[in-house]
Amino acid sequence: MEIYGRVRRAVRVEGRSQRAVAREFGLSQETVRKMLQYAVPPGYQRQQPIKRPKLGPWLGVIDAILEDDKQRPVKQRHTAKRIFERLKEEHGFTGGYTIVKDYVRSAELHSREMFVPLTHAPGEAQADFGEALVVIAGVEQKAHYLAMDLPHSDDCFVVAFPAETTEAFLEQKPVSLKSIAAESFSRRQLSWTGSSTCAATSFRPF
Repeated sequence: MEIYGRVRRAVRVEGRSQRAVAREFGLSQETVRKMLQYAVPPGYQRQQPIKRPKLGPWLGVIDAILEDDKQRPVKQRHTAKRIFERLKEEHGFTGGYTIVKDYVRSAELHSREMFVPLTHAPGEAQADFGEALVVIAGVEQKAHYLAMDLPHSDDCFVVAFPAETTEAFLEQKPVSLKSIAAESFSRRQLSWTGSSTCAATSFRPF
């Protein structure tokens, strides 16, 4: 993750060429190009569903059993082992237990997937400390920064400090709260995460 940020900084901030940065970090130019496309690594995303040629002809049977189980009490539902046994006894399945177990597990996880609407009222803010490499007077050094986000308006506030201390927390608080005050609302809430210096805070309008 650190090299990812340094590569982006070298090109985006320092204005160096992708070829020079690729040579310095021992990366291909294609890798550098991909790093510049995303602020954070996008991670691996499967493009196509997993192919199960040995299990394919019986997937419909398994799906039907799992669908029927939804109407039954939890303790009376099929286990992966019982489904495997039924496939062998009733449908002539000749494959192994592992592929059946893996498919049943993935199907059950998918059926439990849910999406919760994410909304933020005006005045709700989220803040946390982070670390970054900065160049001050030509010297590269580590700085601690406070990043605050206002999800409702998609606005942000960032300020850097030499260290993550209580003094830094108290110094930035009046400034960051002014950013929250820019939104019109009757209730303001600021949540701090991931830092022993910060604690959840709720406060009344200014």
